Amino acid sequence: NSIIIAFRGTQEHSIRNRIEDLFWKQLDLNYPGMPYAMVHHGCYSAYHYTTLRHGILNAVQRAREAYENIHIFVTGHSMGGALASFCALDLTINHGIEDIQLVTFGQPRIGNAAFSNYFIRHVPHTVRVTHANDIVPHLPPYYSRFQRKTYHHFAREVWLQDIEVESLAYSVEKICDGSGEDPSCSRSVSVNSISDHLKYYDIELLADSLESCKIIMNNSTTQYHVDNSGNMMLSKHHLSTSFVELNSPVL
Repeated sequence: NSIIIAFRGTQEHSIRNRIEDLFWKQLDLNYPGMPYAMVHHGCYSAYHYTTLRHGILNAVQRAREAYENIHIFVTGHSMGGALASFCALDLTINHGIEDIQLVTFGQPRIGNAAFSNYFIRHVPHTVRVTHANDIVPHLPPYYSRFQRKTYHHFAREVWLQDIEVESLAYSVEKICDGSGEDPSCSRSVSVNSISDHLKYYDIELLADSLESCKIIMNNSTTQYHVDNSGNMMLSKHHLSTSFVELNSPVL
């Protein structure tokens, strides 16, 4: 009895390039309407300035008209978690939808401390799951000496630790503090892993190829198109030029 908005993660063949890119990303965009709040321009633009946002808002509007004030659950893995976060905040701030629940898996940092505090005030029902030595939640890097200008996670983190007992392996959940940067959770590890990023709760979260990820739609919706960069575009209605022209790559 919910609207579920799910964002896929980065494709497996490009995850190393994406990680390498995040090492050098600076805070480069002021978040609208919030003094001192800064965010990652690429992640922000990939949601706000592409066909993605237009399609989601239309779908949510139609579903809520059909089912009244139905609950909304937003989720995503990796860079999809970053997009899911901006989506949840957008639906709350710009469209007045309350009590949205957000759960992300292995998402990178997307803003500074001022943005994180602003985010958690407006989207309080948030869980950010991290796994063992997953490298992506450590990106872009956090610098404790530059509290106002460094990237900073929002709360609340749930850290999955892999524990082996004899021949059995378990994932144990640790609920972290409300700071977003609990030094006893994922920040406590010094060795980072891509393999821990690709599996959560023993489930492989990245598709091997675009062909294994399908969209199901009814006959009234036009067939979706996948361009050379792997971007998916679809709409029930004709897209205006402003929505078709992408200002930045879709992640």
